[in-house]
Amino acid sequence: MTYTANARVAGFMFLFYIATGIAGAVLFSQATGGETTAAKIASIAAHVPQMRLSIVFTLITIFNAIILGVTLYALTRAEDPDLALLALACRIGEGVINAIPTIAMLMALWIAIGPANDGAAANSAGDLLLKVQPASLTVSATLFAVGSTLFSYLFLRARSIPVWLAWTGLLGSILLVVTLPLEGVRLIKGPMVGLIWLPALVFEVTLGLWLLIKGQLLVLPKEIKQ
Repeated sequence: MTYTANARVAGFMFLFYIATGIAGAVLFSQATGGETTAAKIASIAAHVPQMRLSIVFTLITIFNAIILGVTLYALTRAEDPDLALLALACRIGEGVINAIPTIAMLMALWIAIGPANDGAAANSAGDLLLKVQPASLTVSATLFAVGSTLFSYLFLRARSIPVWLAWTGLLGSILLVVTLPLEGVRLIKGPMVGLIWLPALVFEVTLGLWLLIKGQLLVLPKEIKQ
């Protein structure tokens, strides 16, 4: 693709990834309401359409991460090809790991609508699958944070986006790199978990709109083909 096409695809994917991720999380929360595993399995059985849509959105995030990584690599490789490639590898790893919660959610749905969904074995399997979903998302989010840190650093070094925006992305991504593992081992809980995402969210939404509308960065590598 041309440079402009990569920039606009990246801008769209920033926004589309956020939208599909939030939609999938909301639907999953609706479908798995309940305090106990049995209650959650019963809730899935009662909210099959929501669970199916949540699975579809989670499946889409696999490709969101990979496509976004490829387009960001195309925009930053001229600044430092090695760091850009490392960032791309992190985003590809993020996409691959996103397949794990998709599989876990699909199997939880099968258990919920299967003939033996009220058995002890089904509840035990359901409990494991419902725990795999958030655990795998923590791992994929950490890979996202590392990749975002590297891409933000390359944007900052090249001065190819507004400096304040690059700093927002870099510092917000570093914050996630530090705190996401702590959240994964339950050292950080409650409202704090949502707040740590705010700087990265501001960065991605702003940069996504910038790239989608302008179709280019502030500074273009000389060898880039328009």
